[in-house]
Amino acid sequence: MTVSLSINSISAHYGKTAVLQDLSLSVEAGELVSLLGSSGCGKTTTLRLVAGFLQPTSGAIKLGDRDLTTLPAHARDIGLVFQNYALFPHLTVLENVAFGLKQRRIPTQERRLKAADMLERVGLSGLGDRLPGALSGGQKQRVALARALVIEPPLLMFDEPLSNLDAKLRVDMRVEIRQLQRANGTTSLYVTHDQEEAFSISDRVAIMNAGRIMQLDTPETLYRKPANGFVARFVGFENLLRLRVVERESAFVTAEAGGGARITLSQDAFGPIPDDFVLGCRADGLSVRREGDGLPAVLGTRTYLGRAYQYQCRTPAGAIVANGALSEPMAAGGSAVLVPMPEQCCILKPEG
Repeated sequence: MTVSLSINSISAHYGKTAVLQDLSLSVEAGELVSLLGSSGCGKTTTLRLVAGFLQPTSGAIKLGDRDLTTLPAHARDIGLVFQNYALFPHLTVLENVAFGLKQRRIPTQERRLKAADMLERVGLSGLGDRLPGALSGGQKQRVALARALVIEPPLLMFDEPLSNLDAKLRVDMRVEIRQLQRANGTTSLYVTHDQEEAFSISDRVAIMNAGRIMQLDTPETLYRKPANGFVARFVGFENLLRLRVVERESAFVTAEAGGGARITLSQDAFGPIPDDFVLGCRADGLSVRREGDGLPAVLGTRTYLGRAYQYQCRTPAGAIVANGALSEPMAAGGSAVLVPMPEQCCILKPEG
């Protein structure tokens, strides 16, 4: 049976240090939600609380109608996939996969059949008699995934499962994990520090900082419409320009940056623009041109990226990073204008 996960106003401390602060999160039945953030943001602590390895200072955790908050870890019936695989080296691959079924007193023949079927589903049929030491990293991770899935848990949790694999194998494995999760319809919580991994595998992503969820949304929404400056920086809006509207004419606004520089923006393209706002721009979101309407800039160091030239720019609004076309390289020290491109920009509320 597919069930939802509900984390309600959870707080947690290590000693006197608050690690999570009144955190709430709902994962719908069959949904995969990733917790994304840098080291120390609280994502792994959240997973450990749900797994039962830590106890919250306050709040409640429910899986469907079951209250997990005070249950010991072994009674929570959760599937776990770790970054270090956590396989038993003295057991065969088949025995590793069947281990959880043995703990649940499933008869020998039935658990061997279930384990063999799950090995086939993860692409490891024929390797059941091998020991883990004879497997590659990717194969070990498939065994760990099969072991977690074979017990048909109501909740599957992943703790940085791909961090020990090389780049190509990480891409292959995240596709496989997503396919298996969707096929099983298992409610899943996934912890990672890798933005590309989280965005590619998740229905929704919770970006965390200092024990709080800064924004929980679909990958598409996070990428295009971050809710605040922290999330904007996290998803690649390198430039955050504080602006003030000085003139409005129909759908167009003229806004003034620090130093008195002005730019004109269309609300048809950028959406509603308040009187005071922050314009978030990716480096690709500022077109570098020799002349025209835009933010005046003096070009600094030029870096070749393969798809574009990147310029460190000095502007009246401060230092800005912008990418220019390969077809028209421009010299350091030269003048240019930076023109915001709506599809790579966002409008934010000022902070503080």
